[in-house]
Amino acid sequence: MAIHSSAIIEDGAQIGVDVSIGPFCIVGTKVVLGDRVQLKSHVVVTGDTQVGADTTIFPFCCIGEIPQDVKFKGEAAKLVIGERNRIREHVTMNPGTEGGGGITSIGDDGFFLAGCHVAHDARIGDRVIIVNQSAVAGHCIIEDDVIIGGLCGIHQFVRIGRGAIIGALSMVTNDVIPHGLVMGPRGELDGLNLVGLKRRGVDRKDITALRVAFQTLKDGEGSFMDRARRLGAESDSKHVSEMVDFILGDTDRNFLTPR
Repeated sequence: MAIHSSAIIEDGAQIGVDVSIGPFCIVGTKVVLGDRVQLKSHVVVTGDTQVGADTTIFPFCCIGEIPQDVKFKGEAAKLVIGERNRIREHVTMNPGTEGGGGITSIGDDGFFLAGCHVAHDARIGDRVIIVNQSAVAGHCIIEDDVIIGGLCGIHQFVRIGRGAIIGALSMVTNDVIPHGLVMGPRGELDGLNLVGLKRRGVDRKDITALRVAFQTLKDGEGSFMDRARRLGAESDSKHVSEMVDFILGDTDRNFLTPR
């Protein structure tokens, strides 16, 4: 364990094995730092916050401070961060609220670039990348392997399905289907994240099935939901089934539909 003499570790904080805490960091009384966590310098970790093993937090981050929500009245709330995350400079992450279940959760192996924000009650999956200055609002669900480009805004309660990619400078106000590609200032569903599918080694047959499914959602008969239900009955691809389940699942938003 290496703790700089200028760091403040409040009584009650739980510090794992081989943790490194740099100059002028503050670690609050309810904080739990897993093994081999690194706080570079000038990092504040406060509130009821757990940081998983092998996570690195860079200078001037504020992790676990009270939610930016006028309804928050000091109720018990948690922030749980998984393992092997890289949290770059000036990132802010807030705990949950009573109205959202009381917990904000971050998965494993995420990459949170400088200045991005994760708001109260958000649920972030594994291997998620949020690029510089992008903000994920309260109650959002960001599934595994999602990439959110720089200077994006994700509206509260939005769900972004697994493997989707959001282009830079996009404002996303409705749900995004798994593996969707969103682009434009007012984000529009512009196709599939084919590059991401290939990088993850998805079989060509499944990629073809997803492309057919996307065209069906775009051009088929009936409403968007009717097309999704028809896909669920007709396709034997697990990736298409995942997309259909996502569309037919519970949500507080509408969907971005194919252009």
